[in-house]
Amino acid sequence: MRDLFEEGPADHAIFQATILRDFYVNGFAQVDDSLKLCQDNPGKLTYNHAYDPRDGEDGLEQLRRDAETMDLKGVKLYTAEWHGDSRGYKLDDHWCRRYLEECIKLGIKNVHVHKGPTIRPLDRDAFDVADVDKVATDYLDLNFIIEHVGLPRLEDFCWIATQESNVYGGLAVAIPFIHTRPRYFAQIIGELLYWIGEDKILFASDYALWTPQWLVERFVDFQIPEDMTEYAPITTDQKRKILGLNAAALYPHIEVPAELRIPTDAADPGAEVAAGAKDAVAS
Repeated sequence: MRDLFEEGPADHAIFQATILRDFYVNGFAQVDDSLKLCQDNPGKLTYNHAYDPRDGEDGLEQLRRDAETMDLKGVKLYTAEWHGDSRGYKLDDHWCRRYLEECIKLGIKNVHVHKGPTIRPLDRDAFDVADVDKVATDYLDLNFIIEHVGLPRLEDFCWIATQESNVYGGLAVAIPFIHTRPRYFAQIIGELLYWIGEDKILFASDYALWTPQWLVERFVDFQIPEDMTEYAPITTDQKRKILGLNAAALYPHIEVPAELRIPTDAADPGAEVAAGAKDAVAS
């Protein structure tokens, strides 16, 4: 709470649970403790649950109970998680589809999916973004927020998110490159703005790997280098959307003061893709 709200710049944070129970006795993020922290700070924290579709029917029933008691608005999936002999799953697997369909019934709108860099011993290919395309097409009632924007498969992610109006990009792990590799980050954010647009990009710090204070400060001051002429300069309004207004649109219980609001097409299923990408695809 101190890092995010007292010494940090955050007004509200979305807490993403991760299980990894084959590696941690009590799970990587203890659900009970995490949920209590969010419930004790309802104006500051929103809790997103985690499930593993390989738990089958028992897991489905548990999800129903959890949704009723936890007032869930989102979930976080980790497709490279180990489960016995299984070293990952695809979003379009049979059981994963069953769970996504249940999310729709339960009113769980936002599905955050880790699709990005991996760590040993997890498998890189289990984070491939290709399966996002199928479920995004089939489940238009859900928003798919792809954490880490698919890195190192940024181009694949952009092409999927360009054609799927319900696919968004989360900047966790990507945005710290603003310090160590600023030109690489300029390429990442430039490609995202060109292909998927300012209304479909969400700031994320991946706390506690990084604290949000310096990330926000650096992003506020960041600008595309002048010699990278293939990308347009980033505007203040684009930064405001990315830093919070887009997330608030996906989670409408998060209140935004009237004087801070600007129009955004985030959460609008009929919104067009970024204009530049639309022109490129049409040509």
